Amino acid sequence: MGILFGLLTALSWGSSDFLARFSAHRIGALRTTLYMQLTGFVLLTIFLRWIGGWGHLADGSGWQPWAWGVLAGILNGIASLSLYRSFELGKMAVVAPISASYPVLTVALSLLTGEHLTVLRVAGIVLTLTGVVLVAAGENSPNKMSAELSAIDTSPATEAAGKKAGSGVGWAFLSALGFGVLFWLLGTRVVPSVGYAATVWMIRLTSSLLTVAVILVLRQPLALPRGGPVPAWLLGMGLLDTCAFVLNNRGMQLEQVSVVSVLASLYGAFTVALAAIFLRERLARWQWLGIVAIFAGIVLISR
Repeated sequence: MGILFGLLTALSWGSSDFLARFSAHRIGALRTTLYMQLTGFVLLTIFLRWIGGWGHLADGSGWQPWAWGVLAGILNGIASLSLYRSFELGKMAVVAPISASYPVLTVALSLLTGEHLTVLRVAGIVLTLTGVVLVAAGENSPNKMSAELSAIDTSPATEAAGKKAGSGVGWAFLSALGFGVLFWLLGTRVVPSVGYAATVWMIRLTSSLLTVAVILVLRQPLALPRGGPVPAWLLGMGLLDTCAFVLNNRGMQLEQVSVVSVLASLYGAFTVALAAIFLRERLARWQWLGIVAIFAGIVLISR
């Protein structure tokens, strides 16, 4: 079941990032992150009692679960802001593979702290990560992104966003570093101390407050544009991203942290697949090769 949860996590995150690529260009990384986090926080607050409960936050365990939750939220806030900023500024062909490489750090930390993998699983992890990089490396450049956005939103702000300069490489590396440490901590410390669903609630709460603080310090606008598809994008992102975190954390309770993290990192490949289906983007030969490597890696990991 842990492997299935890892794959469902990737599907949910891939769908969320498919929407994020449009939202970040339309309203910027800060507001995209804020309203995605807030939406997830509200939804999770309503339904938490039915999907895992409040865990150790409300069972008399003291301040430690809250402290772990705040730490996870800060790491997630920094990593998410960096991810959406890289989407906003950078070439997807460059930033997508970099941001999707975070499991390399998660796996390394897991092995250094005592997790053991069979030879087949090591081979599967290597194949899967290679496939993720090959598939993500075929993502769109900003010029093609501008054309995609124009088909959905023809406002001047969208056209200007598609032409925005900046490599975004540094932001992508910061995102990979943040997520790499975060998912190692989730599997080894935070989820056992807080609870798999309660952890996500803490992440959403802390990340929302952190993002609001950054927006106020930078004196950026908080309001959303009236009309258009942005609210629907943000609602979809909040739902999908929150579901992905819950599935990921539950998967880490049932399966090795390194395995679930690698499977979850397939979100980049799912984003590309959605772009091919709905935006009619063509896949290059090496992307098909990457897809084959991913499926081969999943088979080996499952053994």
